[in-house]
Amino acid sequence: MTYILAIDQGTTSSRAILFDEHMALIAQAQEEFPQHFPHSGWVEHDVSDLWATAAGTCRGVIEKAGIAAADIAAIGITNQRETTVIWNRRTGQPIHNAIVWQDRRTTGICDALRRDGHADMFTARTGLLIDPYFSGTKVKWLLDNVDGARAAAQAGDLLFGTVDSYLIWKLTDGRHHVTDATNAARTLLYDIHKGRWSRTICDLLGIPVSMLPEVKDCAADFGTTRADLFGRPIPIMGVAGDQQAATIGQACFQPGMTKSTYGTGCFALMNTGDRPVASRNRLLTTIAYQLDGKPTYALEGSIFVAGAAVQWLRDGLKMIREAGDTQPLAQAADPDQQVIMVPAFTGLGAPYWDADARGAIFGLSRNTGPAELARAALESVGYQTRDLLQAMHKDWTTPGDNSVLRVDGGMSASDWTMQFLSDIMGIAVDRPACLETTAMGAAWLAGSRVGLYPDQAGFAQMWGRDRQFTPRMESARRDRQYAAWQRAVSATRAFTAPAAP
Repeated sequence: MTYILAIDQGTTSSRAILFDEHMALIAQAQEEFPQHFPHSGWVEHDVSDLWATAAGTCRGVIEKAGIAAADIAAIGITNQRETTVIWNRRTGQPIHNAIVWQDRRTTGICDALRRDGHADMFTARTGLLIDPYFSGTKVKWLLDNVDGARAAAQAGDLLFGTVDSYLIWKLTDGRHHVTDATNAARTLLYDIHKGRWSRTICDLLGIPVSMLPEVKDCAADFGTTRADLFGRPIPIMGVAGDQQAATIGQACFQPGMTKSTYGTGCFALMNTGDRPVASRNRLLTTIAYQLDGKPTYALEGSIFVAGAAVQWLRDGLKMIREAGDTQPLAQAADPDQQVIMVPAFTGLGAPYWDADARGAIFGLSRNTGPAELARAALESVGYQTRDLLQAMHKDWTTPGDNSVLRVDGGMSASDWTMQFLSDIMGIAVDRPACLETTAMGAAWLAGSRVGLYPDQAGFAQMWGRDRQFTPRMESARRDRQYAAWQRAVSATRAFTAPAAP
């Protein structure tokens, strides 16, 4: 039997998953690591944690499956996007903790860029909005704030990469400084139309182009691992950012197909084919995947807090012991209470893009308790998803079937949450038989590259559905609840808006 090893390096844990030659999941290993919050709105990772847990889970899953490294045909990597690492090319040492995609410390830099009239230029070239979410302003902040960093960068001593880039550099013992088109497209530095780094943007942010990795297709030769890591060198043949990997794993290969992934945040992508669609509703235009030198584009909406709201109930409020406790609580909640949580802990993402917003809860009474708060946390995911899909359908006017949403990620295992998602949107929600779509997407990229797995059409035929959720809520109630959500968002944003002079 021949296997593909998928590395799934996420925001709160690293995982390694083995798929066999039939794309069946054989074994997996997972290790969590801490996030660090040095200031309000700042989020960091110790870079050594990312590497140690990624390498450790790979060794762990090989041992767990009882196979040898010689049985692994290739490695595919998928990763948390936008998280920024800068390291010394000679020593391999990071100059600072990784700045996580959720981090908002560059809000001032972004505000200044917009005031100076650069917003349209950034969007036209990158498909993105100027926002702290993306890597480019994080790189600028590091060069401006770490002692000696700018001089070292100008001397050619520093390298920048998203997490995939850093892992590949470590896996290959520093022989390859590379990334793929999907990760490059999330940096705010990459021209998605010309397929190259934008020197204009790099010069504006003061980022030497020499720091940036080589950009490859999603299925390509990214180098081979050090022989001592796993017992023999293994080729790295597939790379995609986590949300694009999930899009691939959900077999969303046809224009108009949409998937939504529920992890720490929530990310919805709609395939728009070979045509980049410029959003009129503050969505992102991005690269869904790139194969054989040809990019396929997508519209994307990003929610910063989805599963993180449940983590807050567990770790912040100590209200639950584990994430699964929220479903029975939500089911037991008082139906006469309408409690709405706006989980803007690190700002609001699409379609609002309000970096200053902070979380709020509305509708509290003396009778409100853990059950109502748990329900509000789960419902916030459905409300935010409706925000995204409504914006997408305004931008995507090509005829097609928009009546089904494919879902994945940890929260999609909750029947209650997925039923509410279907109810509040008024469309069917399809949950796949294999929820590990992110890892499967990375595995398919690597496996198809080495000839082990079928082409897109063959893979799409293999996609299987576990369950379909269909709307049960009356349309009048759906509209009332969503209107209440919209009022709550407006009030939240008004509270954190700058006071009038």
